[in-house]
Amino acid sequence: MLRILVVDEAHALGDVAGARLSNEGYEVIGVIDDAHHLVDEVARLQPDVILIRTDSPSRDTLEHLAVMDEKFPRPVVMMADEQDSKAIRAAVGVGVTAYLAEKHDLAGITPVLEMACASFDRYQSLRRDFDESNRKLAERKNIDRAKGLLMQARGMKEEEAYHAMRKLAMQRGKTLNAVALDVIGMADFLT
Repeated sequence: MLRILVVDEAHALGDVAGARLSNEGYEVIGVIDDAHHLVDEVARLQPDVILIRTDSPSRDTLEHLAVMDEKFPRPVVMMADEQDSKAIRAAVGVGVTAYLAEKHDLAGITPVLEMACASFDRYQSLRRDFDESNRKLAERKNIDRAKGLLMQARGMKEEEAYHAMRKLAMQRGKTLNAVALDVIGMADFLT
């Protein structure tokens, strides 16, 4: 059962939001009137999904969503009367996973919430893969730079420099990247 935090800025869902979502098989764990306390409420309640009902996504709402997406990423479904493509792009740009640009009374919201969760999970997986690739690339650059420094300072061949760093890493119980950073730091210190 998905746990939902409702942000009802348009005051359009009213007290029936909990009952309607409960009928769809969800648990409403909180309802707030605006996004000003969104980050605090997400930290406190740990919802699975954020559902926002607004007339138009305000700049403040988008800023709070951006902060929430950075600190506590969650799937976000936004229901708004605003159909302007700039508003939709701005909402997606701060982490909104699904945007319904029409009046909606929550009937049949299940496919939208499920799609938002699936899209969010896929995006998070891609984000982790991207971050891991960037980390590995940065480590590779460090290792290559350190090898170059050793080759220049010690007259080593590339393979010798690599094996020397690898041996040092094993002796000291460090990663190859940590040793490379040590070599780079020492070279920077000496120049």
